[in-house]
Amino acid sequence: MLHIPMWKRILIWGTCALALLIATPNLFYNQVERYNDAVSAQERGEEVSEDDLAAWPGFLPSFLLNLGLDLRGGAHLLAEVQVSDVYADRVDALWPTVRDQLREARDTVGAVRRMPSDDAGELRVRIGRPEAITEAAALVRDLAQPTQSVTGLGGGDDLDVRTEGEEIVVALSAAERQATDERTMRTSLEIIRRRVDEAGTREPTIQRQGEDRILIQVPGIGSAEELKALIGTTARLTFHPVVDVTSDPDQVPDPRNALYPAMEDTGTYYEVEQTPVVTGDQLVDASAAMDQNNRPAVNFRFNAQGGRAFGLYTAENIGSPFAIVLDGEVVSAPTIQSHIPGGSGIITGRFTVEETTQLAVLLRSGALPAEMEFLEERTVGPELGQDSIDAGRIAAMVAMGAVLVFMIASYGVFGVFANIALLLNVAMIFALLSLVGATLTLPGIAGIVLTIGMAVDANVLVFERIREELRTAKGPARAIALGYEKALSAILDANITTFLTAVILFVMGSGPVRGFAVTLGLGIMTSVFTALLVTRVMVVMYYERRRPKTLAI
Repeated sequence: MLHIPMWKRILIWGTCALALLIATPNLFYNQVERYNDAVSAQERGEEVSEDDLAAWPGFLPSFLLNLGLDLRGGAHLLAEVQVSDVYADRVDALWPTVRDQLREARDTVGAVRRMPSDDAGELRVRIGRPEAITEAAALVRDLAQPTQSVTGLGGGDDLDVRTEGEEIVVALSAAERQATDERTMRTSLEIIRRRVDEAGTREPTIQRQGEDRILIQVPGIGSAEELKALIGTTARLTFHPVVDVTSDPDQVPDPRNALYPAMEDTGTYYEVEQTPVVTGDQLVDASAAMDQNNRPAVNFRFNAQGGRAFGLYTAENIGSPFAIVLDGEVVSAPTIQSHIPGGSGIITGRFTVEETTQLAVLLRSGALPAEMEFLEERTVGPELGQDSIDAGRIAAMVAMGAVLVFMIASYGVFGVFANIALLLNVAMIFALLSLVGATLTLPGIAGIVLTIGMAVDANVLVFERIREELRTAKGPARAIALGYEKALSAILDANITTFLTAVILFVMGSGPVRGFAVTLGLGIMTSVFTALLVTRVMVVMYYERRRPKTLAI
């Protein structure tokens, strides 16, 4: 039967109109991008230009297809995360707990001292009564907890405690190191993603490679150095009690202390307690501001736990200096004048406005858990990307032109219907890609070009079936109905198998392969929709209006 209910026709044509509306902003890419950036900046409370807000009507959709690194230009980095650095931080944080545990048994074990260690991932503790070393080690072992992996509880405890002569050696167990490595990589990925996104870039590619490497590709950024300046800074903020101030960089501090240079005063070094009072991990907010002298500064605020620790320390140490350490340098070392409740403060220094803004971004996004070594860096210029866009546009136009001419030459007015459906199919692909925020790369363009050639396959099957039915002396209406009915199984078989291939490519592949798979998969779905529904509606409307005795196909 050729009858198609009116509600189905309205639904089909409405879907096509909506796809055209959503895909249209990509024809005005620069204007819409300016508008989107202005709206995002306005939502963050920043001042924006009225011209940028007026670049695109606010009542229209503003979804854009993001351009990948190979199309838009940008920066490419391959970083190696120094996961072993985290071991030292974990072990250092254990010292206060181990010290307090042994102090409770001072009558048995004697005095407790931390000793230097050649391995940063080990904590060495010496007790005053060596004959009680076994009892002391047992007390430290009581501090061990089950290893917590990213998927739940792992096997074994998190600490490996042993004795060497008069010293207790505490280190992370093998299972805990493996779980720590996994957490470090996941945390690094998330923090890098937050930093890059907050910097206003578009659709970065941030993915893990191997056990300890991260691939970072950011379209639209000026250079690899600019990206490194944002990502490569750990922004590790800590607050330490000051023990001594010296000008000797070779001064060997107490094993419990650390020596940091002053950021502004060259030649000055601060010896501080190694274990911080509070850390940047306890920050909940940081923002660029001006101090009382109208100089650029950064306001910060701790969470409840950090605020309590900060308040207690300042209450008990009025008149004593404490150091604000940022990435291994003392930003400032003010003297505590009074109790500071609430856990908020300000960081001042010789900053520019741009530096305070960037520092606030880094502090808000959190400290990277470990240093990163950049193994590979590349900057892709926008000129190369534009050449790729031009080449892809030419390829798509040539492919579409050849298909359009072939279909009209082969099937006449039915070929025109197939061509209209093909154009709508391309619009739907761009609409879906824009809606899901996909990133278009060169392989993605290849997927679209391939889809253009494949999109008419279903129509060819239907039209050839209609031709065969006409040869058996059936009427036009019956031939059209049987053509769509008998071609359906072949259309579904062909497209389902191709779609499964696209799914496998997406699941098993990465980067450009996944981009190709996405465009191919979406193209298959839209081509089936346009061939089985859109083209059929046009054929039925044509037949209802003309009532031809035979079909010019």
